[in-house]
Amino acid sequence: MRVTGLGHAGLFIETPAGSVLCDPWVNPAFFGSWFPFPDNSDLDWDAFGQADFLYVSHLHRDHFDAQLLSRHVRKAATVLLPDYPTDELERALADLGFRTFLRTQSGVPVERDGLRIMITSLTGPSDGPIGDSALSLDDGTTVILNQNDAHPLDIERLRDFGAVHGYFTQFSGAIWWPMVYDLPEGARREFARRKRAGQTERALRYIDAVRAAHVFPTAGPPCFLDEELFQLNGVGRDEDSIFTDQTEFLAELAGARPDVLAHLLLPGSVAELDSSRCELTHRHSAAEITHIFGEKSSYLREYQARAQPALARERASRAVVPADLLEQLKQWWEPLLMRAENICAGVGGPVRLDVGERSLVIDFIAREVREFGGEHCRYRLSVSADLVATNLARREVDWSNSLFLSLRFRASRVGQYNEFVYVFFKCLSPERIDYVENWYDERNDDGSEVTLDGWRVQRRCPHLRADLAKFGSVSDGILTCALHGWRFDLATGRCLTAAGHRIRATPPEGSVASR
Repeated sequence: MRVTGLGHAGLFIETPAGSVLCDPWVNPAFFGSWFPFPDNSDLDWDAFGQADFLYVSHLHRDHFDAQLLSRHVRKAATVLLPDYPTDELERALADLGFRTFLRTQSGVPVERDGLRIMITSLTGPSDGPIGDSALSLDDGTTVILNQNDAHPLDIERLRDFGAVHGYFTQFSGAIWWPMVYDLPEGARREFARRKRAGQTERALRYIDAVRAAHVFPTAGPPCFLDEELFQLNGVGRDEDSIFTDQTEFLAELAGARPDVLAHLLLPGSVAELDSSRCELTHRHSAAEITHIFGEKSSYLREYQARAQPALARERASRAVVPADLLEQLKQWWEPLLMRAENICAGVGGPVRLDVGERSLVIDFIAREVREFGGEHCRYRLSVSADLVATNLARREVDWSNSLFLSLRFRASRVGQYNEFVYVFFKCLSPERIDYVENWYDERNDDGSEVTLDGWRVQRRCPHLRADLAKFGSVSDGILTCALHGWRFDLATGRCLTAAGHRIRATPPEGSVASR
């Protein structure tokens, strides 16, 4: 099996049964904020676009590049379609001209001409835009797992597919916390340090569980070439950003797991995998690799100069702010609020949305959108008016996938993180609202338990139902779920990471808490 790195989560996989193009991305995403790192624009995309199969893991625009797919990928390719609760991904690909779909069932292998294929799908409200997925392939000799930035919970099912020889996994996940939040400088730096450490710990846990012969860190990080965002590159100007790069993670991995065989996969790098053997060749010279990572600031400034036309085109594409912006938002959002019982109860109050110089309120109790009247709001988001107008004009149903991942906004809150605020902005269509409401209705504790440090704890994490037998650890009565770093005080059942999400726990016999 021959695997060519295409940058970020992109892979071109050649097997005796055909080739698979995975998550190709080259055009800047999220209002021109994200660019692939390193630069992959000089790859031969027409050649890679001749693949027999196309796999797009989910709709986030650093994985779903509509312009690239439209211009460079042949429409006769068979699309390997994840098992999602909505058909948005299939519709988006059909709109681009793709007509042949292999619809999979999550965790169920299928075979095509000697190639075994399995897609493991995630379908919770926090999993990408109502979905994320991982791809397993077996050509009869070699098994690879392309996890990209999915976080599958059932490691046993992944391993049952076959002992993994090549493991392609995220190590530098992207989110807007803590960079966009109004925090003291020292606090933002410390929260960023914890986030980077948590990302590394999660990657290590998956590496330990998958037990692959060879590991390839992929699916991140992006780079930021707009001057307004340039300070977010790497760990940031003041170490208050979260985007560790490939060489930094490989150094951490070598220190923490010296026996793991891990490799740097750059755009154009080729890994020849034959069962447990791996031969890696780079398109870049040693001097070029040193320049990319050892002289990163200089490399990014050169890349930034090349990106100016793309940045100018993106700015020119933004919509004009309409005079009736509030009325349009009311017509769009108020019917959704009327359907969103769990979300509205979870937010539990008004959210302030500053649109340029104008302040609005989304009232999740009254189920209305109105002008801000000076009321107390625990949650506040501030964004330029042209970005809101563009989302409005395009009817963006997932503002995480357009606005929030751009990091072109500011946020503040009183108290803990509230996931329901952001879930609402990911679900701006009746289809998504109804799915998420049903998901919350069905997500109940099933009564099963695990024992951790003497505590009997419900087996599934209240956040996204991770198996705490695998991802949970307890220290001084505090449980941490390593999947997303959520923490719980077992003595009280209170979630220390976000509002709500109480956990059921029984203390060890004989402890003070049990008396």
